[in-house]
Amino acid sequence: MAAASYDFEIEQGATLSKSFVWKSSDGVVIPLTSYTARMQIRASVSSPDILLELSTSNGLISITPNEGKITLTVGPTTTAAITWSRGKYDLELTSPAGVVTRLLYGDITISKEVTR
Repeated sequence: MAAASYDFEIEQGATLSKSFVWKSSDGVVIPLTSYTARMQIRASVSSPDILLELSTSNGLISITPNEGKITLTVGPTTTAAITWSRGKYDLELTSPAGVVTRLLYGDITISKEVTR
């Protein structure tokens, strides 16, 4: 299954909470027992610098295995500290057998905070 393109926005100074459910092409939820996930945001695909990293190991991504659900959660202190305005990302899942699946990719824009 090819990765899906999905662009989204992060509101600076607000909690980011975004969930995705992984389903097969016929709409069946794919269980994610013992899967891990990671996501990196960079200024461009070729940029060596990571602007923000989310993963199951750093607690910014959580997985609800039986629902096939992946949730990104970034607190307001972290989003308030964002100084960049655009980025590229992808989200990868790793199975217990070590198979890596690129689930999503796209652009992220920052909606700058006015109230501080």
